[in-house]
Amino acid sequence: MNLIHVENLNKTFKVAIRDSGLKNSLKSFIKRNYKYVEAVKNISFDIKKGEIVGYIGPNGAGKSTTIKMLCGILKPDSGIIKINGLDPYKDRKKFVKDIGVVFGQRSQLWWDIPVIDSFDLIRDIYKINEQEYQKTKDNLIRLLNIEEIIKMPVRQLSLGQRMKCEIAASLLHRPKILFLDEPTIGLDSISKDIVRTFIKKINKEMNVTVILTTHDMQDLESLANRILLIGKGEKLYDGTLSKIKKQFDTYKKVTIRTKELLNINQKGISLESKRKDLYIYRIDTSKITLSKFINYLSKYNIDDIDVENENIDNVIIKLYQEFHI
Repeated sequence: MNLIHVENLNKTFKVAIRDSGLKNSLKSFIKRNYKYVEAVKNISFDIKKGEIVGYIGPNGAGKSTTIKMLCGILKPDSGIIKINGLDPYKDRKKFVKDIGVVFGQRSQLWWDIPVIDSFDLIRDIYKINEQEYQKTKDNLIRLLNIEEIIKMPVRQLSLGQRMKCEIAASLLHRPKILFLDEPTIGLDSISKDIVRTFIKKINKEMNVTVILTTHDMQDLESLANRILLIGKGEKLYDGTLSKIKKQFDTYKKVTIRTKELLNINQKGISLESKRKDLYIYRIDTSKITLSKFINYLSKYNIDDIDVENENIDNVIIKLYQEFHI
């Protein structure tokens, strides 16, 4: 069942432009020049209930504009958006009850009051049943391990603590869809892991559909099975992360520990570094299979071997290069 339906979505912005210098600044007061920027061009996609979808692209690709239209903040110039049967912009009052939104750089919590008071205000705004609210709040506090900080003012929290509270706040009204914009930006490794684990948990247990925009490719690899790639306002790719890896992850890094002198000269095999008893090879699997390479090693006494896939960041960079963005 498609929870989100987007068809031929378009959004263009009128932007004032001027050259540098005082003279040009004065001219712009009399006569302004404008250019039109097509932020989103004829984008279509469907998202099923319970999916976690990574919505990715470089800066200026149109990601935030799309998300704002999906949230009902911006009105599309043309096209159709139906989310749970509602138009996000026209049916905004009904629609907001179904969504939770977390923007990494913006807060929905009140800065000078304790987090728990912000939670209570959100309860009143969404008119959440008291019994349901207490149950959901207690569950979120426990899962995100924020019991010790919810009585502190938001301004006194670290970024990692605040982000966990932001995610909890966005889920108090038990939304069907969660929009996450850079949810782990600036977090330490432990906090990132907690947030990622929690997102997977609420997706599985509460069947929350998650749309994730991020530049952290580890978020993408950890959470999303499907990705939508946007570039210059256009949808360029819609498919699984595993398919991209299969297409672009052609290199393997093989680390070998041995006291013997290795001498392997084959097409697709390059020695990247050697020190004492450690060899690091780069294998181009489009030219030679990994099993064939390991077969070459059978005549040597190998103490240890480790195989690493291409870094996910490099895979996505290759994808961007494929589409010239």
